[in-house]
Amino acid sequence: MGKLDNKIAIVTGAGQGIGKGIATKLAAEGATVVVTDINGETAQATAAELGGTGIVADVTSLESVRAMVEQTIAEHGRIDVLVNNAGWDLSGPFLKSDPAYWDKIMKINLFGVLNTSYTVMPHMAQAGSGSVVNISSDAGRVGSSGEAVYSAAKGGILAFTKTMARETARNGLRVNAVCPGPTDTALFASIGGDNPKLREALTRAIPMRRLGQPEDLANAVSFLASDEAGFITGQTLSVSGGLTMN
Repeated sequence: MGKLDNKIAIVTGAGQGIGKGIATKLAAEGATVVVTDINGETAQATAAELGGTGIVADVTSLESVRAMVEQTIAEHGRIDVLVNNAGWDLSGPFLKSDPAYWDKIMKINLFGVLNTSYTVMPHMAQAGSGSVVNISSDAGRVGSSGEAVYSAAKGGILAFTKTMARETARNGLRVNAVCPGPTDTALFASIGGDNPKLREALTRAIPMRRLGQPEDLANAVSFLASDEAGFITGQTLSVSGGLTMN
């Protein structure tokens, strides 16, 4: 028996990296996982591995998100879990950044969460239950050099999480956030994580002396998504090996 048996779960940005790790864990705990990603090939590949449904969805587009949710409801009848994982970043000093990228970073990381929450949560409220887990970042809690706009977006997710937890608790919904620290993914590599000196410096800075793995995040998300966390809402959980502490 898994702790997510018979649950219908949507995971955004689940074609690879942390999202794929989360989708894999939820499926292992018994959930039927709807794998969404802007990359249709990776969405379908991950879904095929997990026996779930793969749907192309662009979280920056409310129309695209609505179509994804309508397909999910048509196929599965309900949505029990929403994991807002889709994200993107471009690293560099803010004062030297290209303002053209600010909009993209905010749309994917913050407005993506707004779009999916706005579309999915009414279905949960009507059913009288549901768990939303938003993937933020420790950058949104304590800041991160070279990631000013990303930090702003992720900090916005934390504030949004707390507000939605307050607004929807009476409807039986729970809304929580998970904050990854440095995690060994393709996105991390693309913003400098493939630099051996940076990896070594980060590893030394982390009390547990290793980078996070997608599985580390997935375990935390699985708990918050499950009924075991039935009295937990509006909370922020850092998964960072002790790099940041509340």
